[in-house]
Amino acid sequence: MMRSLFSGVAGLKTHQTKMDVIGNNIANVNTVGYKTAQVTFKDLLYQTTQSATGANDATGRAGINPKQIGLGVTNGTIYSNITAGGSTETTGNPFDIMINGDSFFIVTDGNNQFYTRAGAFTVDAKGTLAMTANGYPVMGYGTTTNTDGDVVIDTSKLSTLPINSSQNQTSPADATSKAYFTGILDSNSDALSTDNGQSINVQIFDNEGYSYTVQYKVLPVKDTNGNTVQGKFNLTISDILDSTGSTIFRDQDTANNETAAAYAAAKEEYFTPLLSSTDSAGTTITNATAANPLVITFENAHGTVSGPYISGSTDATDATKGAGFTLNINALANGTGPNNTNIDVTKLKNGAGIEAFTKEIETDISTIQNVDNKGTSTINGGNGGVSSTTGSGWRVGTLSAISIGVDGKITGTYTNGQTALLGQIATATFSNASGLQKEGDNLYSATQNSGDAKVNTVDSNGGSFTPGALEMSNVDLSSEFTSMITTQRGFQANSRIITVSDTLLEELINLKR
Repeated sequence: MMRSLFSGVAGLKTHQTKMDVIGNNIANVNTVGYKTAQVTFKDLLYQTTQSATGANDATGRAGINPKQIGLGVTNGTIYSNITAGGSTETTGNPFDIMINGDSFFIVTDGNNQFYTRAGAFTVDAKGTLAMTANGYPVMGYGTTTNTDGDVVIDTSKLSTLPINSSQNQTSPADATSKAYFTGILDSNSDALSTDNGQSINVQIFDNEGYSYTVQYKVLPVKDTNGNTVQGKFNLTISDILDSTGSTIFRDQDTANNETAAAYAAAKEEYFTPLLSSTDSAGTTITNATAANPLVITFENAHGTVSGPYISGSTDATDATKGAGFTLNINALANGTGPNNTNIDVTKLKNGAGIEAFTKEIETDISTIQNVDNKGTSTINGGNGGVSSTTGSGWRVGTLSAISIGVDGKITGTYTNGQTALLGQIATATFSNASGLQKEGDNLYSATQNSGDAKVNTVDSNGGSFTPGALEMSNVDLSSEFTSMITTQRGFQANSRIITVSDTLLEELINLKR
């Protein structure tokens, strides 16, 4: 009878523990990333009143099973169902991230690493990605520049992710390196029938993001008798204006009694074709004279280039190689051009010293066509190439948005249209994730039975991220309520064992009366 009393007590305690776990599961039914816990029971010690015996061939007696009386129940395991994913809650917050797969986010308190499935993150005052619940920074990989000059993820070192830090707030300017001319040059157009020619404006940027407008002119080539040569045109530069519309060249010096004619003559030297290329001997040719301009020749509608400034294909039937030239403004800005002392350097790079005003601008003219267009020329120019913005140049930009991809890569978008790779969120996997120890605050820590964390990117483990969503708990209320019923009945039955045992003891005591 005393054994049954203690067995009943053990049953009560064990079922109470299970009810505690069920209560915690139900309490966390809406906790982000919570993993339901389950309890299993195991029987306790046994008192053996008779050991088992084997069969006896000599006597012909069969074997006897052991006689054992159990002494109750205890908890076998309390484990978390970590591998079962929770449902998806869409939040629209770009810093809320749900993991698809078996990985964990890695966070730190400054000394220790913890692991979590709760992807409710925010950016703190220093721009660091961190948990909203406790401020623990999220761990990941920074960036580095490879030998090709490309920004790539540096997986050699795990660190925090200061994605919105001061150094990521701006995108540096870049000078224009490519330009193009497209459209139709109709020899019968009014613009090409006069000495004023067809004007074309191309916007460029210097290496500090200041914008300039290069003003070109297309003039018909004339023979020695003054007659227009069909299909040939001279391309010259008439001016270069800064963002305020002022020429980068000097103004007329009336204080020193410079005549308008002398000023015009000096200015004309600047507006000779500022073009350069490399001849067959590898010598760079710069700053043509007015007598030797760039000549665009049209054969079978495709433009090719003749003269000392050839760059690209000269095959009249090959429009794919981009027949063109290289505009070298640096030759002028660095003092190698004519009359460089008259350049208003205060209008270049905001008055700073001139080291690299622009890049050499590769200009494509391969798509210009010399065809009949009813007397209308549609030729125009732009920066960046015909079908790509590569080489277009841009101003300094400020950070306008941050996005996180399905692979955890963090990208910044800037007001100048550029994007930059800012880092990548790292994840951890374990040989036995159920062996992790819960630390509260939706955190886990590694144990001997979980194994060491295997740190990598989420896609390397076959998983992915869902930005703008959170993983809800995987608590199944129907299962929890069912377990609650069976646990209640188990507790009730064990309480009856105690009361019935007490009644038996009472009967025993009454024997002495």
